[in-house]
Amino acid sequence: MFRIQWHLLRDNGTIWVELTKVYGIWRSTSNTILDKLWIPLEKKVKDLTNEEQKMLNDHLKDMMLENDLRREVSGHIKRLKEIKCYRWMRHNLWLPVRWQRTLRHAKTAKKLLWRSRVRPVLKK
Repeated sequence: MFRIQWHLLRDNGTIWVELTKVYGIWRSTSNTILDKLWIPLEKKVKDLTNEEQKMLNDHLKDMMLENDLRREVSGHIKRLKEIKCYRWMRHNLWLPVRWQRTLRHAKTAKKLLWRSRVRPVLKK
C-alpha cells in the first residue's frame, strides 16, 4: 500500500487514476505531475519503485491539497458572505454559481431547493 496525503492508494489501480482520490488533484493535474516525474500513466501503484514514491511525495508537498485547500475555499465563501454579494446568495441556495443555465438545467439543485436543504437568505 502506498500512502499519499493520508490516502491509501489501491495496489491494483493505475497511478494516474489513484492520484485523483486526493482532494485537489484532478485528471489533468495528475497527468502533468506524472509527466514531470517521468512516470508512465498506465503504471500500477504496486509497481512503483521507492524512488518514484519518494519523488511523488516530494512533488506533492509543494502543492496545496486536502485540508489547506478546503480551508482556503471555505475562506473565499466566507468572504463572499461578509460582503453579501450575488455569488454568495447562489451558494446559499445551492444553485449554480457561475452563470450556468437554470431554466433547463440544474434540476437537482431546484429539487433540493424546495426540500430540507433550503437555507435562509440574508435574514439579518
